[in-house]
Amino acid sequence: MSHAGAPVGGLLVLVDPVARRLDGESVRIAKDVLSAGAAAKICLPDSQEEFARALARRGQRRLVIVGDDRALARAVGLLHRERGLAEGALSLVPVGPPGSLVLARSLGVPLSTVSGARTVLEGAPRWCDMLVDDSDGVVLGGLRIPPLRGVRPPAGPSVWTAYRSLVRTLVRPAGPGGGAGRLRLRVEADGAVLADVDRPVEEVSVALGSDGGLAEVVVRTGAGAGTEVTARAKTVTVSGADFRYRADAAVTGPVRRRTWTLHPAAWTLTLPR
Repeated sequence: MSHAGAPVGGLLVLVDPVARRLDGESVRIAKDVLSAGAAAKICLPDSQEEFARALARRGQRRLVIVGDDRALARAVGLLHRERGLAEGALSLVPVGPPGSLVLARSLGVPLSTVSGARTVLEGAPRWCDMLVDDSDGVVLGGLRIPPLRGVRPPAGPSVWTAYRSLVRTLVRPAGPGGGAGRLRLRVEADGAVLADVDRPVEEVSVALGSDGGLAEVVVRTGAGAGTEVTARAKTVTVSGADFRYRADAAVTGPVRRRTWTLHPAAWTLTLPR
């Protein structure tokens, strides 16, 4: 499959509703730069349902998302579920507070609006890996199962609620000794047991590997040296007591079992040459 040259139907610029509410000026700049450099249809959905419908009606246009990490993950998830990821490269013009663009930064997307828009016009597609879970959810950067005290379900639809929850998760200090907050989980990497329910764990993380073939799994059982078990695997299964996990920018759960499978080179993202 070739992505060279201009897209047959131009660009479909899909502006995330949250980005439009939080930073209308950056959205305007993105629209101006993209419209000046290509035939661009601008779509301004008012809800996530309209966002999904607009994406489904993209036709032959190359899809450009204007928004943050959540908008990118939502678009990739929708394309995955309709088996549309092989149709061409996806592009992101990042708009949002710095804390909402952690995934974009890790993927190599320029974080300024103008640079991001110019990358859409002048960049090149790069293959990216992703994790797919057994409920057909996607993970583009990594996931983390923190201590029980370290993650809470979203209190409402506000994007600021999600950002505050992320900050609390990252900065909350570990409690004093004892089992409070620890998880009773069984963690398997390609069938090998890294932890079981008879020994509480402090935290589990799964990240996409740098070699494009295996995920990197870390199970932390305590705060001292020698309390981490690591592995590299294509499939990771976590089961046991109810747990929540943070995948990219979203909190999911509680669930009692979840399996993630690595899909190498599953989608393409336009990045600087």
